Amino acid sequence: MKGKAAKQATLLDVAQKAGVSRATASLVVRKSPLVSETTRVIVEEAMEELGYVYNLSAARLRAARSRTVGAIVPNLTNPFFSIMLSGMESVLEAAGLVVILANSSEDIHKQAAFIRRMREHAVDGLIICPAKGTTTEQIRNIQDWNLPVVQALRVVADTRTDYSGIDYRGGMAAATRRLIALGHRQIGFVSIEGHHSAEAARLEGFRSALAENGLAPAFIVECETNSQAARALAPALLQLPNPASAIACFNDVIGLGLHRGLVDLGVRIGKEVSLFGFDDVPEADLVSPGLSSVSTDPHGVGERAARLLLRRIAEPDTPAEAVIAPTSIVERPSIGPAASLTTSGRRD
Repeated sequence: MKGKAAKQATLLDVAQKAGVSRATASLVVRKSPLVSETTRVIVEEAMEELGYVYNLSAARLRAARSRTVGAIVPNLTNPFFSIMLSGMESVLEAAGLVVILANSSEDIHKQAAFIRRMREHAVDGLIICPAKGTTTEQIRNIQDWNLPVVQALRVVADTRTDYSGIDYRGGMAAATRRLIALGHRQIGFVSIEGHHSAEAARLEGFRSALAENGLAPAFIVECETNSQAARALAPALLQLPNPASAIACFNDVIGLGLHRGLVDLGVRIGKEVSLFGFDDVPEADLVSPGLSSVSTDPHGVGERAARLLLRRIAEPDTPAEAVIAPTSIVERPSIGPAASLTTSGRRD
């Protein structure tokens, strides 16, 4: 009686032997530049020890892909998204993939059309920052098509995909606490029109930091997400019955617009009104006085989203992963100790 033939080693065997994920082992056999040299050596030693043979014919069948990836963002006029896209491209191009970019302009109908078009062009995967109003069903439809998808910056409720995001709540809470530490008790918040997970998290952070100090918002107002609208909003904010001595903004686009609007009115930013942005785009350091902001590393967010997508393409059945990046405060002269307003709306 002949003995059983020895079981041929699989890529999963190699991964377990090397102490890495199957996706990492797959990147090694495909000569991907995303793997460190140390990891590559460990995996290759495990392959040799187990006698693993790479099935090139099967790999060619699996590799019958378009080598393209779709990326949909809601607002390309915001420099944050441009920086995030450069982070995505740096990883995807190194892996030999081309990025097809679309700007949804916060329009779910345009977004749906872009998704359909990308599916028609057989993209290998999709990174999406969902437009305001994106439904759970729309994200699940993408998954039902077996199209690898990663949500970035925003996540639609009741969906289970890979996600590359930011600690918005913690970042806005830290900014608000810093204003409170400077003596501000009347702090307002300028948010955006329309609601999504990033807006909700920032507002939660703002409210929580006030509440833990026994304070309530001086105001919460909404503004279109462009600097012109924020600039035009400045006079109305100063004419409120109980004006704020400090204002936190949803992002730097609004912060920079409001900065200009207040300067137009002769307000000394950082002395009469303190102003805090969010995202720390390069322009925040170019205005005078410089705009304090919450740094979020958009390039890193894009890199992590791309790596999550590569893993999802390589291992479609692996559990979904959420990577939430911490934030940090970048303090500039736009914030200072609290000052008091006169009844005319200008500072004493």
